Order: sequence, then structure tokens, then C-alpha cells
Amino acid sequence: MKETLFTRLAVIQQELKAPKNQFNKFGNYKYRSCEDIMLAVKPHLNGLVLSLSDEVKEAAGYMYVEATAMLTDGDKVQIVKAQAGIDPNRKGMDIAQAFGSSSSYARKYALNGLFLIDDTKDSDATNKHDKQTSKPKMANDRFKEALVAIDDKRYTLERLKNEWALTPAQLKQL
Repeated sequence: MKETLFTRLAVIQQELKAPKNQFNKFGNYKYRSCEDIMLAVKPHLNGLVLSLSDEVKEAAGYMYVEATAMLTDGDKVQIVKAQAGIDPNRKGMDIAQAFGSSSSYARKYALNGLFLIDDTKDSDATNKHDKQTSKPKMANDRFKEALVAIDDKRYTLERLKNEWALTPAQLKQL
């Protein structure tokens, strides 16, 4: 019996370890980069093809990068998208760096969604950027937690789509 793309993806989601080996001295936190995730996932692909692409878009006068992470076995395809705003006037960056930074950020979160990489302790989740924020409502097993959140009526399906990095297949199951 041939394993399906989805059963193989489920195994990768369970086994993948992408530690936060980068350190931001300014913010005093550890993080993982898109490159760290790619390095960690490659040994798990075993014939699957992973590709990343970007598209620059505009909404309400704001430019953003929409990254697409696509995993395929040549027959079936699983796609996850993520977006990141572009600030062309970001201090200390030229326009190419601003676009590149947004691309890397969006790709990282598309990969997080595809491989269910938990970012509850990610710099973006814990760095308050001088603002008081509440802790994110994500657990190690996002899908099980999402089921509980919907059952308890703490989250609507729309809110889960916006706040949780769930795959389209998981959203369909919800």
C-alpha cells in the first residue's frame, strides 16, 4: 500500500525538529529563520518536493509579500500561504532589503503552517515590541487545541483561520 502525501506530511509534522539556533542580541531572544527550517526539513522529504514562491500584492494601499509553501509527491499537492507587510521606508534598509526581509518572514510562516511548527515561544510571539500583549493561544498540538477551542466556542472558524497556522486540510476537518 502506497503512503499518501498526507500521511507522509503527518509523519514530517510529528518528527520535524527546527530548533531556534539564532539569537537576536537587540531583543534578547532566540529565533529560527526560514533557512533553519529548510535545513531541518530536507532530510525528511524522501522524494517529496518542497518549493517556495513569493508574490507581491497590494491591499488598501499597503504592499505585502504572499509566500506559498508547496509540498508535492508528484500526484497530490499541499499548499500553505502566509503574508508579510513591506515597509519600503524601514530605517537602515534599502528597498531590496525591505522586500527580502518580508519575503523571508512570509516564507518562514508558510513553512510553519505547512509543517505545524509551534511558535508559542517564537520571538514574534514573545517580543512585546514595547507594548503589553497577551500570550498567544497556541499549544504544542495546534489541531487538538483548535478542536477544543471551537467546541468551547472560544474561537470561531474565521478567528482560527486568522490567528492559527493550520493547514487547509485541518481547516476543512474543523
